[in-house]
Amino acid sequence: MVTLSEKVLIRNGCVLTMDDSLGNFENADILIENGKITAVQPGLDVSDAEIVDATGMIVLPGFVDTHRHVWESVIRNAGADWSLQTYLGHLYFGGLGGKLRPEDVYIGNLLGALEALDAGITSLLDWSMVNSPEHGDEMVRALQESGIRAVFAHGTPLLGAGDFWSRDSQLTHSHDAKRLKEKYFSSTDQLLTMGLAIRGPEFSSWEATLHDIKLARELDAICSMHVGFGSWGFVDHSIEKMYEAGLLGPDMNLVHSNSITDEACRMIAETGTSVSVTPEVEMMMGHGYPLTGRLFEQGGRPTIGIDVVTSTGGDMFAQMKFAIQADRQRVNAPILGRGEMPDKLNISAREVLKFATIDGARALGLESKVGSLTPGKQADIVMIRATDINLTPVNDPIGAVVLCAHTGNVDSVFVAGRAVKRGGRLLDVDMGRISALAAKTRDYIFAEYGVPEGAWPLQQGTTTAQS
Repeated sequence: MVTLSEKVLIRNGCVLTMDDSLGNFENADILIENGKITAVQPGLDVSDAEIVDATGMIVLPGFVDTHRHVWESVIRNAGADWSLQTYLGHLYFGGLGGKLRPEDVYIGNLLGALEALDAGITSLLDWSMVNSPEHGDEMVRALQESGIRAVFAHGTPLLGAGDFWSRDSQLTHSHDAKRLKEKYFSSTDQLLTMGLAIRGPEFSSWEATLHDIKLARELDAICSMHVGFGSWGFVDHSIEKMYEAGLLGPDMNLVHSNSITDEACRMIAETGTSVSVTPEVEMMMGHGYPLTGRLFEQGGRPTIGIDVVTSTGGDMFAQMKFAIQADRQRVNAPILGRGEMPDKLNISAREVLKFATIDGARALGLESKVGSLTPGKQADIVMIRATDINLTPVNDPIGAVVLCAHTGNVDSVFVAGRAVKRGGRLLDVDMGRISALAAKTRDYIFAEYGVPEGAWPLQQGTTTAQS
């Protein structure tokens, strides 16, 4: 990675701080010293800093992706037509995930993390599936190499997933998580922190769930689970059960939760529990309608995740659009059904940008470090070219970011003050090597498992016609 000088001045940008006490600036400077933001204001007079010209740029905090299975970058877009059942059938219960070698999850995590950085996502939660201690080591190594800020959420194996992912499973989470915690996450003053990706009460026994939540708290780790979605969410009432057992709290991260009651939403809000909404995948695969607006209406703060690049792109821009427009349609549809026209829209672009930044940081236990351009926080910063043809002229910078921008507009990305992308290009990344390793892994997986439904791996020098 490229390290800038100890003092850096980002000058003349349109600054969206995501800090209500600071507000936003049509034109301002950001001073970074030793990787931290020390000042945000117009016309800073600094003579001994390296200058980064942000003229014509929208400058904002790095996006925070609260739920992504990062290794799946090596089988990206194979699932364009997969339902959730098809996805689970291939990756969990059909055996594809069990074919993964340590070198496969290494390149998957490296490619996926770099994809996130390229799109301005500076922090993410890697909801991993760990087949062995060696797999865990290689996943962490890849995240370290990428330079991203991440919560590594240690998960159960995909090898033999049918034994683990069952409502009756008494199997508990691997205690290798303790080894990983000691080896890689003994300090919180680093880019990588620890999480636990547990199965939860809808994919394991209640006893196993209690054990796994207790283990996460012993490790001081964010505890994340898929829960309350699909056809069983309204039937199981898992969130109510966890609330009554005193299990919910700010260190708990619930994923999807499409099929829950308004009362469950209130319980989530009351306890400060976070929810990761992955709107595009949820609407596509059949999880249910995204929870975004219903949770917000009950006082909760949704966060946004990409989930699986088997079936969608890896950027936050698309997910913000899906989140806001899907929820607007949720509210607009019954009004239209009454023969009336909607007047005011129910959720603002500003709130959605908060979901993708400061609220995401809070969900991952990173609020004191990142999520807003607040002096004292680490300098995780994205610069978006507002002069590009799809953005100029900018009349509402928040609306431009949430509804009009895309990855191609991301000019520069900084993580803790270190430049990982400048001038629209990732720095110090050998894409030839990475692409070759990713293709090699993809070919190995498909050779061992068979080409999954809908996938179309092209070999060099061959042509294939789809029927």
